[in-house]
This record gives sequence, structure tokens and C-alpha cells, in this order.
Amino acid sequence: MTSTPSTPQNPLRCGAVGVGRMGRHHARVYAEMEGVELVGVVDANLDRAKEIAAQHGCQAFATEQELLDAGVEAVSIAVPTTYHLKSAEPFLKAGVACLIEKPLAGDAAEAEQIKRIAEENGTCLMVGHIERFNPIMRAMQSAAATNSEPITPRFMEVHRVSPMTFRSLDIGVVMDMMIHDLDVVLMLMDGREPDEIQASGVAVVGEYEDLCNARLVWNIPEDDGGGQCVANITASRLAMKTERLTRITGEGGYIKIDYAAKSGMMIRKTANEIQMREVRDQIRSGKDLTDVDWTELINIEPLTIDDGEPIVKEIEAFLEAVKTGERPAIDAEAGFANVRTAERIVKAINLSLGTRAQAALS
Repeated sequence: MTSTPSTPQNPLRCGAVGVGRMGRHHARVYAEMEGVELVGVVDANLDRAKEIAAQHGCQAFATEQELLDAGVEAVSIAVPTTYHLKSAEPFLKAGVACLIEKPLAGDAAEAEQIKRIAEENGTCLMVGHIERFNPIMRAMQSAAATNSEPITPRFMEVHRVSPMTFRSLDIGVVMDMMIHDLDVVLMLMDGREPDEIQASGVAVVGEYEDLCNARLVWNIPEDDGGGQCVANITASRLAMKTERLTRITGEGGYIKIDYAAKSGMMIRKTANEIQMREVRDQIRSGKDLTDVDWTELINIEPLTIDDGEPIVKEIEAFLEAVKTGERPAIDAEAGFANVRTAERIVKAINLSLGTRAQAALS
């Protein structure tokens, strides 16, 4: 990857391809960001492109090639997933850095193709898994970085459920919603894909699954302590309310994250050793502890949350990689691993179904 300097006199020339529900926010951030010039936007709906372009004082284009010819150094690709390869390919081959909205592609084969094109041309590619830039996730990573004893995950429980919005019905809930949490879980496992996957799911509204529960298992190498880590992930777009919770239990402590409420807390093992030692001694001596309030016994640390907008933080990270030539936060390898894991979950769902249910989905 080559580095690209930018100054107020020499701004980084950027563009947005697809300015629908997500892409219009990318265009807005580029237009407002210091040291960046929004050259233009592309959309299959030219009237929509002209509307967004008029808002930000840039050009509207009907095709990716027109934006490329206008001269850009970095672009966001926010078209429907099935068009990611088609839209990103000309930019990647021309050495124009791409931030591709999640998921990287609709299947592992196409994700690998996009990854290969970026690598062959030495082009910066980042995948827009925006949950990594959620304030609560940043707070968790900051708190974990200051802890001398890491909370190595052994069990993770994730719930991401919401009422049906009737958007993205061309894909199942795994690619639509669970993919957010797959990215976070795989990141916590240092990018390693799970060794085992079990899953069950149900299609209710359309032909793709609307609810899924997946159990992912990692076999930990002996030199890292051995044993296993298990992640239990539930995603549903059939719920009566919205809930986005992650609980991480490890040898060094426990973390709870509530994405929707932007709140979280951490319990460190080292901060509670004295209390736990006293409790164990009392249990051994036969003391009745039924009147003890567990929540008052342990030391709970609230996570400190900032008010940074996730998409701004995401684009800042992308452009920093463009400028420095360093590997982006969520590179093509991570995006590919997320898609391949999602694909394995969908296959596991199909294996869990009876032949009659499989026939109904086909």
C-alpha cells in the first residue's frame, strides 16, 4: 500500500459510491472532514445522486468510471452487497483505496475475489464493520488495554434482536445482522475462525432465515493455555423489542456491553481477589451467606463512553490507513473471514433442518 499525504492545500480526494441509507452518511462525513475533498457521488438513481451532490457541493455521476476519471484517491462503496465486486473492482485495480460496507461480499468465493484483487494491486481495502467503532466497543478496548491481566475470552454470549423492518430481505439474518457480531467475536479471537459451528434457524417472512442461533467453538492451542472458547450468538429480526447485548467471560474477568444503551461494565479478577478469597474461606467454614448481596460484594467498573459518531471514527481509521500505508483496522482478510464464517453458519442451519423444511426454503 502506498501512502498519500494530505493537507488543507492538498486535500485527500474522496468519493462515495451508492448514496442510499448508509452511503449518504459517508458522503456527509467526507464533505465535513478537514483535509478531505468530496469529489463526487455515484448512484444508480441519478436523481438521488444529484440531490446528495447538491447538499455537499460536489459532482453527481451515473457510473463508477466517471468518478474514477474525475480523480479520486479513496472511495466508500455502499451499494447493495451483490454489487460490491462490480463497483469496487475498477477502483481497486486503479490503486484507489476502498472502504466497502459490510459484509465484504455475499459469499466467501466473491469475498476472496475482492481480497485477491486488492492484494494483487497493492490497494488499501477496509471493510465497514461499523460496530467496531461504536463508542461502547472503543471503551471496552481502551479499558482492556489498561488492564495488566487480559480478559481472555472463554465464553461469549451475544444477543442482537429487533422487530422486522422489512429491509434487506434479499439476505438472511446471518448476513444482515449477525455479521456485526461475527466481526467482533473473531476480532476478540485474534482473527481466528471457529473450529466447530452448530446453528439452527427459521425462515418466517421470506425465503431466508429470519432468526438464527449459532454456537461457535475454538480449540485453544496448548501454548495459549489449552481448552476451548465458546460463543453463543443469537440474531433475530422477529423480536418484539430491540436488544443488542454482548457478555464476555474470561479467566481474567467479565465484560458486559449494551450497544443500544451505550453502556457497559467490567469486573476484573484481580480487583476482586481479596473478596473472593474471604468468601471461599467462609464457605469452607460453613458460614451461611444467603443474606450476602452479591452485587455489593464485587467491584464493578463502568466503562467510560465518549460521544464520537461511529461512522466518523470508521472513516477516520480508513483515511489514516490510506495516508500512512498501514494495514487498516478491518482489512480484507478480516472481511473474508467474517463472510466465510457467516456462510458456514448458514450451511449449518441447512444441515439442522429436516428435508421437508429444506425443500420449503429451496
